[in-house]
Amino acid sequence: VQLQASGGGLVQAGGSLRLSCQASGRTFSLYAYGWFRQAPGKERELVAAISWSAGNTYYVDSVKGRFTISKNNTKNTVYLQMNSLKPEDTAVYYCARHRSAKTFRVFDFQYWGQGTQVTVSS
Repeated sequence: VQLQASGGGLVQAGGSLRLSCQASGRTFSLYAYGWFRQAPGKERELVAAISWSAGNTYYVDSVKGRFTISKNNTKNTVYLQMNSLKPEDTAVYYCARHRSAKTFRVFDFQYWGQGTQVTVSS
């Protein structure tokens, strides 16, 4: 399984970006996916996650109401729409595939894409 993340960039505070993560393979629709981020000097954190059917989602409190995770099974792609961006959202963002379809246990994300840098200027 290979995951290819894209869509990062430099944006002013209050702006928007949409991250994309395209996965290889034929089993894309069977698993849960997540977006993580890691800022300099900080631990990697799970920002958002989505179950195989998109029926369940998770958001860390700091992004609720601003970020939306979604997936398109026909395109094998997971998205993270980020609105009202803040300087504290600056980080490298990673997409990952979970071992299961419905749960979001952090230590069970099995496959990782390369990071994409998001920089929000004040």
